[in-house]
Amino acid sequence: MRMRPLTLVVICSAALLTAGVLPAAATGAPSPTSAQEGTVSAADLLAKVTGCSQLSNGKYRTDEETSATIPVCGKNGAVFWKADMDIDCDGQRSSKCNEDTDPWYQDDTAFHQSDGKPLKADSLPYVVVPSSSSIWNYSGAGIKGGGVVAVIYDNKVEYAVVGDTGPTKIIGEASYATAKALGIDPDPESGGTDSGVTYILFKNSQVSPLENHNAAVTLGDRLARQFLRDN
Repeated sequence: MRMRPLTLVVICSAALLTAGVLPAAATGAPSPTSAQEGTVSAADLLAKVTGCSQLSNGKYRTDEETSATIPVCGKNGAVFWKADMDIDCDGQRSSKCNEDTDPWYQDDTAFHQSDGKPLKADSLPYVVVPSSSSIWNYSGAGIKGGGVVAVIYDNKVEYAVVGDTGPTKIIGEASYATAKALGIDPDPESGGTDSGVTYILFKNSQVSPLENHNAAVTLGDRLARQFLRDN
């Protein structure tokens, strides 16, 4: 994840059950094609995250130049935050994600595929979590690489995995594939959205292999139904 100065974003825009491990039979990472994944509606999930029991010791910024206003909140079986979405195009190079398409491009991700290679941002829905700091330690909260995330935007639900880590003071970023599936402009330089995205991360969950999106949807749907029952 790169740190995106707000001024640059403005300029560019103007110019342009219980959590567990779910093994999967297949190891591919097909591009998401559904605007609504699983059986749980966005409205039902959002109804459970109207308030905030703050877990973080402080709050996060959405960009370098914004104020710190975003807390990490806790619920039974999950943590969540409501923020913007910047586009992460890091990992394996592709025609959509490379040094030419993304000024902040990095050829690695914090978590890797089962074959040891970095993730593919343009085909795998994944979410970026802030690196552990005095504000919040994601691993201490039961969040791990490959954990399942329900990403909600514009009444759509997309299941993703925890795939990368970012700056210690900034929150609100997901892969090119996540944005595209939700109808958000996935351009890593000028895309994303300034607000309206809810991220619900299910504690102690993990998809195996991490790159299998179908497995993330199956596990995510089960955990989302459990989340509704427990909250």
